[in-house]
Amino acid sequence: MLKDLENNFSLLEKKILAVSKNYQSLNDTYLELNQEHEELKMKYEEERKKNQVLAEEQKNIKLYSAISGNPDHNRLMKSHINRLMKEVDYCIAELQNNGL
Repeated sequence: MLKDLENNFSLLEKKILAVSKNYQSLNDTYLELNQEHEELKMKYEEERKKNQVLAEEQKNIKLYSAISGNPDHNRLMKSHINRLMKEVDYCIAELQNNGL
C-alpha cells in the first residue's frame, strides 16, 4: 500500500513538473508574441502616418498640376475652387448674421 502511494506520488510529481514546464514554455511564447505584436502595432502606426503624408502630397501634386494648367486635373481644380468659394460664402454669411 505504501509502495502504491509512493508510485502515485512520483507520477503526480512528474505530471506537475511536465505541466510546469509546459506552462513556462507557453508563457515564454506568449511574452515573445506580445512583444512582436507591440512592435507590429508601432510599425503599422508609422506606415499609416507615412501613407497619410503621401496621400496629402499626392493631393497637393494634383492640385499644383491643375493650377499649372494640366488639362487632366481641370475638374479637380474647379471642385477645389468651388469648395473654397463655398467656404468664403459661408464666412460672409456668418459675418452678416453677426451684424459685422
